[in-house]
This record gives sequence, structure tokens and C-alpha cells, in this order.
Amino acid sequence: MNPSRPKIYFIRHGETDWNLEGRLQGQKDIPLNDLGRVQAEEAGRRLQSVAPHYEDLAYMASPMLRTRETMEILRGAIGLHPEGYKLDERLVEITFGAWEGMTWKEVRKAEPQLAALRERDKWNYIPPGGESYAMLVDRIHPVIEDITRDTVIVAHGGVARAFLALCCGVNSRQAASMDIWQGRVLVIEGRNHRWV
Repeated sequence: MNPSRPKIYFIRHGETDWNLEGRLQGQKDIPLNDLGRVQAEEAGRRLQSVAPHYEDLAYMASPMLRTRETMEILRGAIGLHPEGYKLDERLVEITFGAWEGMTWKEVRKAEPQLAALRERDKWNYIPPGGESYAMLVDRIHPVIEDITRDTVIVAHGGVARAFLALCCGVNSRQAASMDIWQGRVLVIEGRNHRWV
């Protein structure tokens, strides 16, 4: 990746009821809950504190409901028009296929052998009807190449892991298990990243 690449302010969508219940959302379109809306406002304030020229940044989001809600709330919280951003289909969350809607506990009970295979190699494992992180990286790579100016991206935990692997060289084993916080901003600058 190009070390002089524009700065990326990555924001994971706020909490949903499925997040709270530990359910695999993937590409199911679940709305924010009350805490998620508060987290979206908080992410806006954090963005404002770390990016003094926030009004001049490009803004881009996954087209899923939870990411659009997060983007519109955070933009409103910092005085920008809620709908002044672009959608990019490539930013949708990794799909867990047949496992979407289940908790990991339910997956381990229903399909213990498959769950064990995934635990051995989270990055490359493809759930039934789903997608691996390695496949997600292939989908996300062109998005990163298309970024030409400092950009705010509102997307998903899996997508954040792909960005960390591609932009910052985080190894796949570590990236697959990293916590991706809601209500905070992941600043990616060159090969470095930090949470604000």
C-alpha cells in the first residue's frame, strides 16, 4: 500500500440489538438501538476533535441501514447535512451465510466441527454460504485504491479488520481477532493506526 495514502477516519456503526445479543449480523439489515444512536453522536464529536477540517473531508458509508443511520447521526451532530455522503456497496459487512442471526454459542452447538475449523483459521475460513476475511480483503482493496483524499468511512467490524490488514500490515491472525470499537474513530495514517 502507498505510504502517502490519504488519511482514513474509520467508524464502525453504532450498536444494534443483535450486537447486544452477540448475534452474527453480517449482511442482515439491522437498525441501531438507542445506545447505537448515542455512540454515533459520540463518534461525530470524536471525529470533530481529531479532524479540525472535518467539513472538508470526503464521507463514504456502507449502504446498510446501521451504517447509514450512524453516518447521518454523526454528521448531524457536527453540523453537517446528514445526507452529504456517498454509499459504496463494496463496504458491506462480511457475510456469515447460514450462520447469520445465530450467536457463536449457537453455531458451536449446531455445527461444532465447522466452528472448530473456523477457530483454527478465522481469516481464511468460509462459513456455509458465507465469505472469509481473505475474500473480504479482495473486495475492500479496490475501495482503498480509489480513495484520493482524506476520508471518513462508516462501515463494519469485519471491514475495519480488512482495512487494518491492507493499510497497516496487521497480520491476518491478529486482525481477525481485534476489537473494533463502536462510538470511536480508528485513524489510519500511512502504516499507522490509533483509536480516538
